[in-house]
Amino acid sequence: MAGDSPRFEDRPPAKVNLTLEVVGRRPDGFHELRSIFLRIGLTDRLTMTPATGDRDQLTVSGLAGAPTKGNLVLSALAALRSYAGVDFPPLDVNLEKRIPVAAGLGGGSSDAAAALRLAQAAWGVRLAPDEEVDLASSLGSDVPFFYSGMAASLVGGRGDVVSWLPVMRLEDLGIILVTPSYRLSTAKVFARYDEVATATMTASLMNEELTGLFSGEPPVHDLVGIASRLRDANDLWSAAESLAPSLAVLRDDLESGTGQPWLMSGSGPTLFALYASAAEAADAGKALVASGPPSLENALINAVDLAGPDPAWRYP
Repeated sequence: MAGDSPRFEDRPPAKVNLTLEVVGRRPDGFHELRSIFLRIGLTDRLTMTPATGDRDQLTVSGLAGAPTKGNLVLSALAALRSYAGVDFPPLDVNLEKRIPVAAGLGGGSSDAAAALRLAQAAWGVRLAPDEEVDLASSLGSDVPFFYSGMAASLVGGRGDVVSWLPVMRLEDLGIILVTPSYRLSTAKVFARYDEVATATMTASLMNEELTGLFSGEPPVHDLVGIASRLRDANDLWSAAESLAPSLAVLRDDLESGTGQPWLMSGSGPTLFALYASAAEAADAGKALVASGPPSLENALINAVDLAGPDPAWRYP
């Protein structure tokens, strides 16, 4: 009976970048980065079962914008088959998108990492740790972080060097995320960075400070207290706002409405602020919705902790 088929499920999480330093351009064309990634409690839902047809089938639901053709989940299945040299049987895959697409939150990369884990379970195989890293790296720059399962990391290289950072005393941290309705292509943001970037040491200095801070297992208020300096610790901000000038308007409105510094995650366009608790982040979100600045029109707002799997509050 179909109901007796084994079912494999995961909740791939999003991330935010507390810092993002562009170190330089690599010979392979990618940019060398140093960035502090923080896993957050906003997740997709991914399930796999043995296929009813003769090929992998992906069904995507939830938030709009995630493609079926070319989706990294299917790429992960194909990559695992190729790497193992085995024509594993097809799978039916359902992906419920709750992480905004092309938003700087790593949702597609997280889905790919989860797909690698679930497919190994479904097919009864297990790669060696170094093989897992190689395969995850081949799928995308953020995939190794998500595949590692770490809650926080200093990520280097093109995303393939992942160093653990402790977060034991940050369990109460709240984050509010605002994702505008438009998207920013990561490739276009980096290309624009090459054109407009000016030298800055902010991201580099904050990487050093945060690495030391995390090593001391900081309480929540220590991290929230340096948010004003983290605000400018993303080297891609100038490139992102030059491609989407309304992003600067949105940040001005958010900072005016909350009295808090707002950071950009990844290559944007998601902006976020740090709070002492998810409840405080949710209250800030409700106040923003009530004030209704035009720049918030059609934006997605999520107030999260670091665990999830679901937001403490979301809008709409």
